[in-house]
Amino acid sequence: MGSYTFHLVCVLHSVAAMTCGLLLMFYTNEVFEFTHGREIAVKIKGSTPHDQLLIRTSDSFSGLLLFALGFLLFMVASVKDRNFQGFFARGCVFLHVFLIFRKFGMLQVWRIYFDRKLEDLGGNWLRLVVGDIVLALSWVFFLLYTWRERYD
Repeated sequence: MGSYTFHLVCVLHSVAAMTCGLLLMFYTNEVFEFTHGREIAVKIKGSTPHDQLLIRTSDSFSGLLLFALGFLLFMVASVKDRNFQGFFARGCVFLHVFLIFRKFGMLQVWRIYFDRKLEDLGGNWLRLVVGDIVLALSWVFFLLYTWRERYD
């Protein structure tokens, strides 16, 4: 049963990553308007054509990376080796916990140096941290489920 749970968690994470990647590559402006509002989305796009091109290129590459990671997760979902599944799930938990701590660390640097200039994005960190916690918990629940299954 652990194999089915691993497959399900991987596919759910894969669909989320691939969807976010595609949205970031092709519908960046619409996503920013939906998540931040029209006024802030206009500010995020950049003020000069050169800035706009750099920001759009960066967003497209970020979306491509997310899509590739989602595709990789989709391929990993078919692995049947339980030792690999546990190793992979522990690695994913570590990765998400690392991202949570990195965001808290970067938040302090961000507030000290840049908060006055980009005050529109100041409340965004909480949503990002909650998302990382939810994603990490899905892997933790998988590990607990397989541990319970193994030792019952």
